[in-house]
Amino acid sequence: MATQNTINSNLLKGRIIAHVGKALLIEDDSGEVFRCHKRSKLEASAVGDFVLWEKIDDSTGRVEEISERRSLLSRPAKNGSTRPAAANIDQIIAIVATQPRSDLLLLDQYLVISENQHIPVVILMNKTDLLDSDKGETTATILADYLALGYPIIETSAKDHLGLQPLLDILHDKTSILVGQSGVGKSTITNALLPDLNLQTKEVSQRSGLGRHTTTSSTLYKLSDGGEIIDSPGVNIFGLANISEPDLAYGYIDIRRFAEQCRFANCKHINEPKCAVKDAIESGELARDRYLRYLKLLDKLAI
Repeated sequence: MATQNTINSNLLKGRIIAHVGKALLIEDDSGEVFRCHKRSKLEASAVGDFVLWEKIDDSTGRVEEISERRSLLSRPAKNGSTRPAAANIDQIIAIVATQPRSDLLLLDQYLVISENQHIPVVILMNKTDLLDSDKGETTATILADYLALGYPIIETSAKDHLGLQPLLDILHDKTSILVGQSGVGKSTITNALLPDLNLQTKEVSQRSGLGRHTTTSSTLYKLSDGGEIIDSPGVNIFGLANISEPDLAYGYIDIRRFAEQCRFANCKHINEPKCAVKDAIESGELARDRYLRYLKLLDKLAI
């Protein structure tokens, strides 16, 4: 991914913490933030990218090189294309809640992306204080399929600051991205994890040169005890762009296991003969609800 054969000895190391218009906010090794532009011939950049940059004056600079990425999440762009959104992520924190009702189709979409990108994922059940015990609601019953598949699940009630320490332990010294549908409490969790969020946001605003910080892209924040959070607006960061039909089946780890036994290598697991996935549903070895969500996402790929 390096774009130059000869590295200028004056170049500095840094990391992109936000996009503001066409500018990049770069944090250097000492924690100082600079407003930078990148050379026009460089590829599109993402929050979380490590870069080599050159200082122009006390507050601005120019990005000369984007370092090789260990992971990358993309978001849908115009004309069916994609653009990088977040890079060098160690784990995904997929947030669901009791209210609004957990969108398991969206959760599956997160998991498909994480499996294909080989990025570990932790499922966070928030608002556990709203579980209806009279109806037998528990995290284990709502997320039974995911527990059975071995996905790590933690519980929080961010409003009451309950369960935050186990979450902090998971986030320690890692770069994590928080994702979830509107209303699950992602902002409340972020505020609880980052007591100095206003100070960090103020720094971004001051360095942006645009006054109030209104970027619609992801933003990287530092945790006081080590580690970073990339806060992503909305859910479009996890579109299915660049996901093929085989990728989709691969992203369902339970379907993947049976798909290897199908008669045809290109089996879509719909009406094909001798489909091990369909057989597993009939035998009860594969959760039917998961399979039905797979079919819905398969339909979305065709749109």
